[in-house]
Amino acid sequence: MTSSSGRARQAARNDETILRAAHEVFLEDHRAPISAVAERAGVGISALYRRYAGKEDLLRTLCHDGLRRFIAEAEQAQQQPDDWTAFETFVRGVVHADVHSLTVHLAGTFAPSEEMNADAIRANQLAMALFERARPLLRPGAVPADMTMLLEMCAAVRVPDPDRTSELRVRYVDVLLDGMRAGDELPGPAPTVEELSWRWNR
Repeated sequence: MTSSSGRARQAARNDETILRAAHEVFLEDHRAPISAVAERAGVGISALYRRYAGKEDLLRTLCHDGLRRFIAEAEQAQQQPDDWTAFETFVRGVVHADVHSLTVHLAGTFAPSEEMNADAIRANQLAMALFERARPLLRPGAVPADMTMLLEMCAAVRVPDPDRTSELRVRYVDVLLDGMRAGDELPGPAPTVEELSWRWNR
C-alpha cells in the first residue's frame, strides 16, 4: 500500500513537472516539438508519451486545465455578495491565474474534447452571470465580449521576469477595470462572436 502510494505521488509530481514545462515551452513557441517539453522537464521522451498520446493531447490538457481554473475563479467570485466586488474578483482572479496567455496562444492548434466543450459552455455561463450582475455599474454599451477582450489584454502583458509580469498585470487590470465603470458610452461597435472565436477556427 505504501509503495503504491509512493509511486502515485511520484507520478503526480512528474505530471506536474511536465505540464509546467509544457506551459513554458509552448508559450514561447507553440510550434515547438514535444521533445522540447521532455528536455525542459528533465524527463525521457518515453515518460512523456506514457502520459500523453502526442503533442495535441498535451496541448488539449494544458488548455483544459486553464479552463477548469477559469471556472474555479468564476465560482469563487460568485460567492461575493456585492455585484461589483464579484465582477472585480473574477477578473483579477483570472488575470492572476494567467489563464488566457496560453489558451489564446494555442487556440486552433488542437481539437477540443467533448468534455472540454462542455466546460467551455459552463465557463461562459458563469462569466455571463457575473457580467449581468455588474452590468448596471458598467459603462453604457458594455457587453460580455468586452470582458473577454479585457482579459486578453492583461494576458498580453509579459516581460522576462515572472514577478514583474504579475506586478504589471495588477497595474493595468486596475486601469482596465476603471475604464469599464459607469461613465460615457463606450465608442464604436462591440466585438462580434466571429472576432472572438476566429482563432479556434484556424
